[in-house]
Amino acid sequence: MSETIKPAPAQTQPPTARDVEAAAARIEGHVMRTPLVRAEKLSALTGADIWLKLECLQYTGAFKERGALNKLAQLTDAERARGVIAASAGNHAQGVAFHARALGVAATVVMPVTTPDVKIRQTRELGAEVIRAGHTFDEARDHARELERSRALVFVHPFDDPDIIAGQGTLALEMLDDGPRYDAMVIPIGGGGLMSGMALAVKDRHPDIEIIGVQTALFPSMVNALDGGARATGGDTLAEGIAVKEAGVLTRQIVRKHVDDIVLVDERMLERALSMLMNEQKILVEGAGAAGLAAILCDRERFKGKTVGLVLCGGNIDARLLSMILMRDLARSGRLARLRIQLLDMPGQLVRVASIIAELEGNVIDVGHHRTYSDLPAKMTCMDLTIDTQGQDHLQRIIASLQAAGYEVEIAAY
Repeated sequence: MSETIKPAPAQTQPPTARDVEAAAARIEGHVMRTPLVRAEKLSALTGADIWLKLECLQYTGAFKERGALNKLAQLTDAERARGVIAASAGNHAQGVAFHARALGVAATVVMPVTTPDVKIRQTRELGAEVIRAGHTFDEARDHARELERSRALVFVHPFDDPDIIAGQGTLALEMLDDGPRYDAMVIPIGGGGLMSGMALAVKDRHPDIEIIGVQTALFPSMVNALDGGARATGGDTLAEGIAVKEAGVLTRQIVRKHVDDIVLVDERMLERALSMLMNEQKILVEGAGAAGLAAILCDRERFKGKTVGLVLCGGNIDARLLSMILMRDLARSGRLARLRIQLLDMPGQLVRVASIIAELEGNVIDVGHHRTYSDLPAKMTCMDLTIDTQGQDHLQRIIASLQAAGYEVEIAAY
């Protein structure tokens, strides 16, 4: 679900690196200092020396807790008494709810009616009042603004707020303190809160570290904001956490000054990156969390031999979606394939085909016959086999052996 959010007032001043340092002291002990690990397998596969910041291990599964706590901790007594309100369909909602409860602040979150029940339930379990309004995020946001006025609540913006930006930037300080000397950091960008805070912190200490942002090609909002482009924004993206239609006013100022480059990645590469993190590093992330690795996979030569820090910004992904992505990746790699084979409709043919596959150590996991709905001659039949293989080379050997035995074989598209 994309997020189009009204920017903060233009007169608000951007935070500084000192604000990030103050935020780090403020939230210390209240937000997990997540592990920073060297990704040895991914480093070997890509040629870069990759270090992963595991924000997917936060209590709510995402980095959003940092900014939410930094914002909430600075509310005046009067503001705390009024309570806070946010609009979100995901990670920001849970970050605000979790830390508002810890601080004794009443929290209201407006979520679109299309929000999955699991996210609504999780937000309620964290103590927030959840109001479902609107079919889109924009409509939910507008309703939250109305409640802000009618109930005199404090609106907590997901990215375009100095305290939110400073809180998110604390992540970079931990990466600098706990890790190696980086050549580059690759950071997901939605509205720009995480990128802005991290860029402020990194460039203050090490101006020579290259800061590279990543956006999904379906939502190039920050790129548009910086170069005045009119690239289309919208669509169903795996990286819904960075699917923002309009970049922030404050964040774009910081990004323009401190970020070296922004790259766009497509959906297929996001799927590949997510699968590699799961299969090679045994780390579960959501689509936005895979964006940094996707950028490296898109341009391996650029990062070859460099020490690169990646932020795995969140791990909240639907189990059914994850299952589909992993299965699609198996199909693309050739480890899972569906073959359509033409053969005579007579006894023994299935056994013969299965034997050829078994002799080459392939595994048949599903079989389907098509006799009636086929344009083949009446004495012919069409059989669909789903097989498990060791990869593309193994798959091609199986197909060649079947063809050598006289069978016509097609590979079903994935």
